[in-house]
Amino acid sequence: MFYRFCRALLRALFAVMYRLEAIGLDNVPKEGGVLLCSNHISVRDPITVGIKISRQVKFMAKAELFKVPVLGMIVTNLGAFPVKRGGVSKESVKTSLKILRGGEIMGIFPEGTRHSDSGAAKKGAATFALRSGAAVVPAAIIGNYKLFRKMKVIYGKPIDISEFADMDSGEAIEAVTEKIMSRIREMQQTGQPTLN
Repeated sequence: MFYRFCRALLRALFAVMYRLEAIGLDNVPKEGGVLLCSNHISVRDPITVGIKISRQVKFMAKAELFKVPVLGMIVTNLGAFPVKRGGVSKESVKTSLKILRGGEIMGIFPEGTRHSDSGAAKKGAATFALRSGAAVVPAAIIGNYKLFRKMKVIYGKPIDISEFADMDSGEAIEAVTEKIMSRIREMQQTGQPTLN
């Protein structure tokens, strides 16, 4: 209930402030585990990627946020879970896999930190994708969060990673990471959803 209220409020705010448009929403599966992978340009990105989707999207968030009295409660109720600075803990990995294997949506930014252009991706997204069996949906945020300037979030078709299943795990992680990032970059350049 709290999540739906916040999502409706933020949808209205982002529609006015950033004229946010979502393209390719039909590419996000209506059920089952989904790993939503997006480029990362601002602290507002989790909101941008999540508010137009009818299902709840869960994100990792810095552990420090959960220690702030009121903010910690809000972030927790929005479905975020803590990750420690400097690396993903075993507990965060377990939580992520539980979310995905439990048929929910988890959002992740493969680059880890914010970049104005696509930066080097870390291996977490590919690891979660290979270990969970969740659908992998690429997303691209286009725009710069200037007031009343149009922003877009584009969702591509789920990425088929079955071709990497028989590879050595290290090679598979590298290949899946590159495939995810290439789909995100393609959507950033074309402004259109990927077809797979």
